[in-house]
Amino acid sequence: MASFYVQNFGCRATQADGAAIERQFEELGLERAADSVGAEIVVLNTCTVTASADHDARAAIRRVHRENPEAQIVVTGCYAQRAPDELAALPGVAQVIGNSHKHRLAEIAFPALDRGENPNVRATNRGIAAGFVPLTSLSAWPVEGNARSVFVSDIFAHTELLAAPVFDAANERTRPNLKVQDGCDNRCTFCVIPFVRGQSRSLPLERILHEVETLVAAGFRELVISGINLGRWGRDLPASPQRAAPGAKVAALSPRFETLVQAILDDTSLEKLRISSVEPMDWTDKLIALVARSPRIAKHAHVPMQSGSDAVLRRMHRKYRPWHYREKIGKLRAAMPDAAIGADVMVGFPGETDAEFDETRRMVEELPFTYLHVFTYSARPGTPAASVPNQVPVQVARERNRVLRELAAHKKQAFMQSFLRKPLQAITLGRQVPDPATNGYALHLRGGDVTEALTDNYLKMLLPGKIEGNRWIVARVESIAGDCLAARVLAPHAS
Repeated sequence: MASFYVQNFGCRATQADGAAIERQFEELGLERAADSVGAEIVVLNTCTVTASADHDARAAIRRVHRENPEAQIVVTGCYAQRAPDELAALPGVAQVIGNSHKHRLAEIAFPALDRGENPNVRATNRGIAAGFVPLTSLSAWPVEGNARSVFVSDIFAHTELLAAPVFDAANERTRPNLKVQDGCDNRCTFCVIPFVRGQSRSLPLERILHEVETLVAAGFRELVISGINLGRWGRDLPASPQRAAPGAKVAALSPRFETLVQAILDDTSLEKLRISSVEPMDWTDKLIALVARSPRIAKHAHVPMQSGSDAVLRRMHRKYRPWHYREKIGKLRAAMPDAAIGADVMVGFPGETDAEFDETRRMVEELPFTYLHVFTYSARPGTPAASVPNQVPVQVARERNRVLRELAAHKKQAFMQSFLRKPLQAITLGRQVPDPATNGYALHLRGGDVTEALTDNYLKMLLPGKIEGNRWIVARVESIAGDCLAARVLAPHAS
């Protein structure tokens, strides 16, 4: 039986795509290999959000070819959509399949079944799957090299959305992540993602509810829903009568993100829903109230900020001003005093002055963030920001990154300290942290097994003993262990 291995790079959406690709191969009867060395088909599912992401993908291709020279290497994902000819020229690459064709990747990479051949015979790049157009036949997409190995077309002409749950832990299938939206209709000047993932498109509500119930039936308790621009879910779907309060007029509208969240609560038995990143202007009063009042929704809001400078936000073409952002964060904190509130922040955007950076630093300092994802600007080919003069020197951008990371670390420590000697609910992840005695952990964690858990408000927790994954526990926080809470279990493990 032919074997495959999928390696993912980048964001949760890419990981979700990778899970869907694995499902495609399994449906064709292929067997998943333990690693790339033992696989006959190796799929590298790439990211292209930064130059570093591109470098990591190229390095992985070279490593796979060196360690497994007979493997059929298939490169897909965002980098493959953006620069297919660049990847096709690398030694060992058999096929480059862009996001435009990812929904049928297995049929292209392993077309033996389509041709009536023995599916147990390893496929090679001998032909083109029916119904696909090679890159060279599309005048808008010139390519050099072997055209028969490249499958990329206009991403904006595609409406497919891959969906399969991704699991948080490698060895314990817990906290699945389900992508319910893909693509983006915004045009931030620094971002290449709309051009490699296409227009915003949503997984239909009925399909989402089916996937959620399937996961619940399999025993999972917490689910994360994600997307490239998650808050835009539903706006591309057909208009239909929306849920309304008794006696209220029912209007036929395209569903909104709040519609999805409410439907998961009403129509599934999921115990805990966690919402991933949602843009600030999509945190409506209705959504904030829904998250705040439901014990079945994790108290966790990730709200991309990018900059605290109005001038920088305008140059980025972001759709909100700093005062809008402050207002949203204030409402979230007022509604959920103990919630995790995180943000993405970019430093070194072209033309960012010391004064503009200081506006961002002060905003981060003043707002009740509990963690930050700090990124240094990376010029992406074809984006407006890449051609802007006055690029910020690398050493200056790195120093700004350090300042914000240090500030974020202080904020996270203060947030964790606020829960000392208090009980918190958490879900066990089924991971045993190795050798805690060497990592400065609390005394009650030394000398034995340690289990990792995640609290409702997105803090890592370490517990003494070996506890099975996917179990709710209530634990009392004893101390801080690095960037984790060290705690003791109070309530028995749920079965």
